Amino acid sequence: MPNYQLVYYNRRGRAELCRLIFHAAGVPFEDIRLDHTKGEWPGEWKAKCPFGQLPVLVVDGKMLAQSKAAARYLAREFNLAGKTSWDQARADMFIDEFDDISTEVYKFASEKDEAKKAEMSEKFYNETLPRHIGYLENLLKENNGGNGYLVGDSLTWAGLGIANVYDLLGGTDAPFAKFPLLLALVKRVRENPKVAEYLKTRAQTSF
Repeated sequence: MPNYQLVYYNRRGRAELCRLIFHAAGVPFEDIRLDHTKGEWPGEWKAKCPFGQLPVLVVDGKMLAQSKAAARYLAREFNLAGKTSWDQARADMFIDEFDDISTEVYKFASEKDEAKKAEMSEKFYNETLPRHIGYLENLLKENNGGNGYLVGDSLTWAGLGIANVYDLLGGTDAPFAKFPLLLALVKRVRENPKVAEYLKTRAQTSF
């Protein structure tokens, strides 16, 4: 088996989907979390990274940058990408949608003006997010009535992706309250034995 290292900061952020994939697959890896306060970033790492940024996945000494590229590679390696080319494309579609949601969260989370931040957050939770989650609920329903997974009949990185979005949104049921099928899917993914063990023991970070 290859030697895997995942390099990021001590937060969930853009590396968490890769971590979830590793743990769901039961594949060991070195979770390298760099500490700004100790000079570990940029340190020796920035010059090594293909685009001078994190996260990076290191496989037997070879580096792969960009979080979605790394997660997609791992999903394919560990049979979590989808069983057919169509399922794989659908999983990619969902991952891109989750990225759109995440981008909206990062916009208001990084806003310095507190009044503007509050306004952006309110619009996101009252308008933008319900629209996106509504789309996802309907698409889930199209797959075996919504009682299984987003893609195919087994766990894929798309399922891990929606569980990751759940955490990004604060780890509470409230944003999903009007979308019972999607919330039930999140619970199924989080209750997967390997995923549940990771969630129980992972480092507690704010983001």
